[in-house]
Amino acid sequence: MRVGFTKALLLALGLTLGLGGAAGAQDKPHIRMSSLTLPVLNPIIVNILKAKNFDEKNGFVMDVTQLPSITALYAAFATGEVDTIIGGPTVIQKLRVEGAPVKIIGTGLKLSDLVIFTEEPAIKTFADLKGKQLAADMGSQQYQIVAMYGLSKNLKMREDVTMVDANFALARSQLAAKRVDAAMVIEPIASLMLKENPNLRIVFGGADAWKEMTGRDGWELVTGLREEAIKRWPGAPQALIASLQDVENYIKTDPDGADKIAADTVKLPPGTLKAAVSANRWQFEVKPAWGPERQAIWDMFDRAVKSGFQQKLPDEAIIYSP
Repeated sequence: MRVGFTKALLLALGLTLGLGGAAGAQDKPHIRMSSLTLPVLNPIIVNILKAKNFDEKNGFVMDVTQLPSITALYAAFATGEVDTIIGGPTVIQKLRVEGAPVKIIGTGLKLSDLVIFTEEPAIKTFADLKGKQLAADMGSQQYQIVAMYGLSKNLKMREDVTMVDANFALARSQLAAKRVDAAMVIEPIASLMLKENPNLRIVFGGADAWKEMTGRDGWELVTGLREEAIKRWPGAPQALIASLQDVENYIKTDPDGADKIAADTVKLPPGTLKAAVSANRWQFEVKPAWGPERQAIWDMFDRAVKSGFQQKLPDEAIIYSP
């Protein structure tokens, strides 16, 4: 009896351990990502990814941390609280130069997202901003793009244009109240402004301006991943890119569905995301950073240094290569 009991007990333990090992082998890797509580691109992308289970489809689980501001978003990425971010290329450049172990693995949002609006009849082109008041977030990566383009047109933003430092929401309200002549904004604020006031005109479009200046597309946002996350799971870059490409495809093929997720989660007015996509201002395109886009991203680093916005170029390992 005792021998039989012992064998039965060992068999039960073996089965339990075997099942536990199998369950452990089936556990998916986790990637930590922060999501803003603001109605901007970051939470919309994250919410679509989670709502459509694109993370699990591609073999991992995305753990989401809610954060209240863009500053907190970059800080969480820099300190390792989260593993990945969709952020400004020159901001990630700065983090890498300062010692943060970050790599750019893919692209994200094209510069078509960035516009300058005006209703002032005298401002017909970007050059006409000279001597006028422009509301813009002067600490943002988007402002650097505008300033770099200005230099290519012999227009120094801080000297030739009266700058009013304002975040995107405040720039919107400043222009609506006619306290400034023009405002620099991004989506989805741009679509909301056009819905309120169809008389607004675009005198600067980021995508066209950058292509005029460089001959190639530029990126307002790219996808970054911390090195330790790649060491923990070497397949992370490819899996994350694949999941974001699923988000990209979903937005393009079902803009109504994507719009509904944005409205339900970040409370954008229905139709706002769809309007931005339809107008080609919201162009979310995720391509591997180690392909043809590598040169475009590096060119942005180089121009940021030459324009005085960054101290120096990062090491070449900032761009991930399989």
